[in-house]
Formats: sequence, C-alpha cells, structure tokens
Amino acid sequence: MEFKNEYQQQIPQSKYECLLFDVDDTLYPLSSGLSAECTKNIREYMVKKLDIEETKVPEMCAQLYKDYGTTMAGLRALGYDFDHDDYHSFVHGRLPYEYLKPDPVLKALLHSLPIRKVIFSNANEAHVAEVLHRLGLEDCFDDVICFESLNPKTQITNSKSPKSSVTGYDDVSKHAVVLPESPIICKPFENAFQQAFKMAKIAPLKTLFFDDSIRNIQTAKLTGLNTVLVGFSQKKKGVDYALESIHNIKEALPELWESVKKSKGGRYSRKIGIETHVKA
Repeated sequence: MEFKNEYQQQIPQSKYECLLFDVDDTLYPLSSGLSAECTKNIREYMVKKLDIEETKVPEMCAQLYKDYGTTMAGLRALGYDFDHDDYHSFVHGRLPYEYLKPDPVLKALLHSLPIRKVIFSNANEAHVAEVLHRLGLEDCFDDVICFESLNPKTQITNSKSPKSSVTGYDDVSKHAVVLPESPIICKPFENAFQQAFKMAKIAPLKTLFFDDSIRNIQTAKLTGLNTVLVGFSQKKKGVDYALESIHNIKEALPELWESVKKSKGGRYSRKIGIETHVKA
C-alpha cells in the first residue's frame, strides 16, 4: 500500500479537469463563411417575420448583438414576441452546412486528451448537433450546454426567471445607460456562465474555456475560468492564451499533453526514487 501511494504521488495531476468549447467560429474558422450566412438569415428574419424596416436592419442587428450577445436576445429585450423554435429554424435551419468539412486533425487532437470536454454555445441544440456532425466531432464531447439548456420554455414564460441585465453606452454622451432586460440567458453575461457551471458541474478554476468572442472571454475570466481566445494571434485583457486556429492548441498548450504522457508513461522506481518515461 505504501508503494502504491508513493507511485501515485509521482504522477503529475493535470491542471485542468474540463475543457469548455464554444462552437461557431471556434471549432471551425470564420473563413468558412457560415457565420456570414447566419447574419444574412437573421436580417432576413427581422424584415420578413418582424416587419422591421429593411434599411434599419443592418445597424440594428449589429447593435443588438453588441449589447445583448445575440441579436435574438436583443430583439426580445425590445419587446418583439416570436417563437424561438421558428427563429432558430429560419436562422440556422437554412444554413449551407456543406461549407463545413470533416476535421480529422481536430478530432485526433481532442481524442488524444483524456480530459472532460463540454460544449457551451448560445446556438440551439439542432445547430450544434449539425455542426459537430459535419466536422466529424460528434463523439468528442461529454456534454452540451446550448440555448435550450439555458432557456427552457418554462423559464422563458416565467416573469420571475433570471434575466440578462445589460449596461450599454449612449452614442452621444458615451455615458453608461441601463438597457432593457432580455428574458434570454446567453453569453457573454455572467448568469449564463454560472448556470452552465451548475448544469454541467464545472469547477471554473480547473476549466479551460475556448471562444472566439473577446466579450465572452473577458466575462469567463471574471468567473474564474482559464481562457483561450480562438481566431486571434495576440492576447488581450482577460486572455490567457490566443490561438489563430483551434488546430494550434497543442503548440500553445503543450502542458495538456505533457501531463497525459507522464501519467501514461511514468514509471516509479522505489529503489532510486525517480520517474522515467516510456514513449509509445
């Protein structure tokens, strides 16, 4: 028993218990064009389904995304009433998913890490599932937190449910102003992160979070998460690591694989009291 305890003490424990991933423009690049098509569909929905004047839509769409994290959350904050499933069907269900191709490189990287992996996306479940399918990553994740997870239908209709409290800035005075609350829970607001932690039983200090949005990353940092900004080469405030591509994860975070190699290859010699490594 004493020998077993000594052996266990020699095996380095990984710094992280969980890897938390955004989906869009994180697991695949912005250059795929899928996000641009999504924006087109959102604008079309605003015109065709909500009767918003077409000339106002581009600026309005961009401002709501900036203020509320998603245009959908912003529209609900402004009082627009629409069916969420219909919105997602129109915005995501019509996307050219053929733009996405299988990514065996990323799949191999994810499978090589025996660390729990969780999806955390503002998108709906069907969209997340289709993206993972197209990328060939369906079996790479242990749990999924998405729109339906954060916004069950019973909560949306409950006026007492937690809301995203938003502070914006007046374009003229540049002073902070309190914006209308949205009933939608989503990144980049802290309540979305706290809800995700609770649902997926995530310990923030032992979790590494990957996202392409600097706002999401900065909120994540405030909640205690270790952060990786994807799609950028330069670190910014709140960013622990910056990757031009998710494929650069092994170059930027070799310690993830070092802990795996040591735990698999480490051998303890009681006689000389050192650890040796065997390469497979």
